[in-house]
Amino acid sequence: MRTQRIVLSFAIAVGTMAVIAPASSQEYRGTWEQQMACTPDVWRLCSDQVPDVGRIVACLRQNTPQLSNNCRAVFESQANAQQQQQQQMAPRGRAVPHVQQPQPPQPRPDQDDDE
Repeated sequence: MRTQRIVLSFAIAVGTMAVIAPASSQEYRGTWEQQMACTPDVWRLCSDQVPDVGRIVACLRQNTPQLSNNCRAVFESQANAQQQQQQQMAPRGRAVPHVQQPQPPQPRPDQDDDE
């Protein structure tokens, strides 16, 4: 019974933070499904970090090889999304303008070569 209350308290705390701070990418820690995928790993690997979400996430990242498949998939999807976002935000190189080479002067049609 005590374990259920702790898990429920953690889920409510994490869920509340996700609702309160979605505008801040630093505070947003995933969807409800993603949080539930990692909750068992949090208790198994990072229980001493609860309730600090930032420290929990750092702990999970440090223990990536030991994460369950579901939780590892959450972190991999976040990493892929961050890479895509960085690629979209990366400054693009400017196109080098085409410089037209000077042409040698052409004889005018009203000029005779006989002169």
